[in-house]
Formats: sequence, C-alpha cells, structure tokens
Amino acid sequence: MLLGAAVVALLWANSPWSGAYETVRTTTIGPAPLNLDLDLQHWAADGLLAIFFFVAGLELKRELVVGTLRRPADAALPVAAAVCGMVVPALVYLAVTRAQDGSGAGWAVPTPTDIAFALAVLAVVGSNLPSAVRAFLLTLAVVDDLGAILVIAVFFTDDLRLWALAAAIAGLAVYALAQRRRVTSAWLYVPLAAVVWALVHKSGVHATVAGVALGLLTRVRPDPGEDSSPAETLEHRVRPLSAGVAVPAFALLSAGVALSGDALAGAAQDIAAAGVVAGLVLGKLAGVLGGAWLAARFTHAELHPDVTWGDMTAVALLAGIGFTVALLIAELAFAGDPERLENAKAAILAASVVASAAAAVVLRRRSRRHAEAEAAAAA
Repeated sequence: MLLGAAVVALLWANSPWSGAYETVRTTTIGPAPLNLDLDLQHWAADGLLAIFFFVAGLELKRELVVGTLRRPADAALPVAAAVCGMVVPALVYLAVTRAQDGSGAGWAVPTPTDIAFALAVLAVVGSNLPSAVRAFLLTLAVVDDLGAILVIAVFFTDDLRLWALAAAIAGLAVYALAQRRRVTSAWLYVPLAAVVWALVHKSGVHATVAGVALGLLTRVRPDPGEDSSPAETLEHRVRPLSAGVAVPAFALLSAGVALSGDALAGAAQDIAAAGVVAGLVLGKLAGVLGGAWLAARFTHAELHPDVTWGDMTAVALLAGIGFTVALLIAELAFAGDPERLENAKAAILAASVVASAAAAVVLRRRSRRHAEAEAAAAA
C-alpha cells in the first residue's frame, strides 16, 4: 500500500491533473482558534505520522523491556550499526554539500531508514536468509526510529512555547499514571492522546514526538491473568491503521514530485540532492557495515552464528531505503525552499530505488547460498 500510494502520487503529480493534486494537498481544514487549521499535507505529516511513531514507540518500549535491547551484549551490534548508520550518512551529505551555501540544512535527510520498505524487500527476495538477519534489521530499525525522533525533536523545533510543552508533559504524566493504575478505558486514553498531540503541536516541538512518547509510556509486561499487555493489544489494533492508512496517506500527499525534464535536470544539478543520494546509498552502507564491524572488533559483541558478513552487507544496503521518515525530515529541513524540497524528494526516491535494487541483487545471491548450504546439510 505504501508503494502503491507513492506510485499514485508520482503519476498524479505528473499528469494533466497535477493542478488537482496540488489543490488536494494544500486544502486547509481544522479549527483556526486552536492553530490546527492545517493543509492536508501537514495533517498527514504531523497527525497521521504521529500514529506511525506511536507504533514505533510501542515497538521500542517492548524491545527495551522484554526484547533484543534488554541485554546490552545482544543489542551492541545492531545499536552500533544503527548509530553509525545515521552519523556517517550525515557526514557524507555534509562533505558533498560543503561548497554550496544553504544546502547544509538537509544533513539529516539521509539518516533514517524506512523499515516497511526494507522488510518488504527482505521478505520478497531474501526468503531463505536466516531469521537472525530479519531480527537484526528490526533491532537496527527500532534504534534508527529513536534516532530520527531525537533528530526531529532537537533540531527541528522552532519558537518553543514552554507552557504548551509543560501542559503536554502533564498530560503524559496522567497517561502514565492511568497505565500504572491499570485503567483500560478508551474513553480516557483517546481524548487524552488527542489533547497531548495538540499541546505538543502548539509547543513548537514536532507533533510526531507525542506519538512516540505515548508509546514509550505504555505498559508492555502483562499482569497475571492477562492474555496480552496493553502495548501488545494496542499494537495489534493500531498497526493496521498505521500501515494501511497513515503511512500510505502521507506517501500520497508527500511523494508527488514533478519528473519533467526540467525538474529532473534541476535535481541533478542540485548539490543537496547529490548529498542525499550519496548519504543514503553510500553513507548507509559504510555506516551500518562499519558500525557493526567496529562493535564486533572492539567489544564482546558477535554476529549470530547463522549470519555472515555477506548477509550484513545486504542489510546495510537495505538501510539505504529512506522514503517515509526521510521525506518528513526533508519537509522540515527545506520548508522555506520549495524548489530544493522537490529536488530532495526526487533524490530520496531515486536513492531508495537504487538501494532497493542493489540490496535485491545481494539478497538474492545470499539467499541462494543459504539454500544451497541447507540442501547440502540435509543431504
């Protein structure tokens, strides 16, 4: 659905009805007295993606409490890979764009990984790879999501309103207390989450931070007699809304990039676009692979016995698929420069296609090797 929405956006934005596409995504709705009179593109980025980040927060909390990030020794390799996989692309971007004024604002664009696309490519092409490869990619993605949230919160917050932020923190405290008291009523949680989101938006902090904060405050350990924890129940209920509505709608309203000859020529000549491509394709590969190698070399962390460095190369290439969060950060970084924003979006799409294709080639080769090894062992 995510891929389909992106394709529809591209076709629509480059069709004779491109004016209708612009009209749709710039249509403003919402209550003006609450400063929530936003166009549909901003509703998708600030509102619908908060649902996506809420699910990411639930995943992160589960991994920290009962999952692979619980034990530092198990988490060291993917954490190091994720951190270096964000730092190195940013450095590559800055190295490429250092000669052009104004382009450095996009340093964070190539830092995130789109886990939905990455897992899709892995599932389709690398079906014979060990399950430990998928577990590594998932853990890397969880840390990557946390890094992206911190980047958005710290570097893309303007005109901070402390009273609204304090009120949002108070709302989060009420949510945490309700979780601690084992309150289960949706009549409390849904309005409370909406109020917290609105207050975070009003504060100047990007509203998606509200989603991950609520996810991190949700209880992940089931009580005796409970079939599942609140986090598991919520993830089961909200994930279809996130994957089936929120993220595709964001892609539909954000991925519509003009692909005319003049537009592509402009993107090809924009040093910021070149930095995005280099950061996602080369920086992610070097960062993820280098971070994992450094952790294995200088700590007690080790690769899973079933995973080889060839498999890790495939994972590092998959990490170069930016898309959803990269598009969001591009909109924040180049909000005042529409032409450069369009160029950055085109670069994100191009880099994600290149990274997907390269990863598919390596994954297919690695998958064939593992299949042959299993057949030989069975014989």
